[in-house]
Amino acid sequence: MVYIREAHAADEWVTPDNPGENISVLQPITQSDRDNAATQCGSRIEMSFPMVVDDMDDTANKLYGAWPERLYVIAADGAVAYQGDYGPWGFNPDEMRAVLLREIAKGDVTP
Repeated sequence: MVYIREAHAADEWVTPDNPGENISVLQPITQSDRDNAATQCGSRIEMSFPMVVDDMDDTANKLYGAWPERLYVIAADGAVAYQGDYGPWGFNPDEMRAVLLREIAKGDVTP
C-alpha cells in the first residue's frame, strides 16, 4: 500500500462518517506529518502488509494517478500488471484477484 495525500482531511473534505468514527486527520504539511498520518491509518485498519508513504511532492500519486484511491498490481519485474479504475466506485476486486492469481502462478511472487 502507498499512503498518498489524505483523502478526507479534517481541514479540507470531511465525510459524514468521520466524526462518528472519531477520525480527524489534518492534511499533512511536512513529511513527518504524513508519516504519522500513515502510521495512524495503518494502525486503525490493522494492516497486515507493508505500507510506504508518498513524498510531499506527491511523486507516486502523480506517476500512478492514484488520487483519491486506486488499486494496482505490480509484477515481480516492476511492470504494472493491473491498474484499476478510480476508487472506491471503480474498484473491481474480482478483476484484481484474477491478475494477482495469474502473477502468483508465474512463480515470481508469493501470496
